[in-house]
Amino acid sequence: MLKNTGIITPEELENVMPPRARLEKGPVAIIECLQDLPCDPCVSACPVNAIQMKAGITDKPQLVFDTCTGCGACVPKCPGLAIFIVNMKHAPGLATLSLSYELLPVPAKGDEVEALDRSGTAICRAKVVRVINTPAYDRTAVVTIEIPADRINEIRAIRV
Repeated sequence: MLKNTGIITPEELENVMPPRARLEKGPVAIIECLQDLPCDPCVSACPVNAIQMKAGITDKPQLVFDTCTGCGACVPKCPGLAIFIVNMKHAPGLATLSLSYELLPVPAKGDEVEALDRSGTAICRAKVVRVINTPAYDRTAVVTIEIPADRINEIRAIRV
């Protein structure tokens, strides 16, 4: 349980995961922000208003799955590194996962990295397929990795 261990459980994620039908349509965000904190940069970062906070700045962000385009503009804006973009339509049996990365060295396209679960345990090797590291992202790179499609709910970090 997040409150006791700092690690989100599958049960805690049930309400934030996009439905399978939405995952199969293409890229979509997953917002793993489960605590009421005074934070809302993801709301203003979304160009299609797919992220909402119904009760104000201290509410948990809610994603309107069918409105989300999976553009990823919200990913580097989240100070909690709690937003990911999943694309199940990448290739048969494979998906991509885009995540914030704030360490050095920043991996490059084509590099192979270790894909880690929420506790930091290595799950598998992953190929870096894209890196966006612009000044507008304030030193938060967005790294996209290719992973087995059946691991999209497990992998949440990388080790270079």
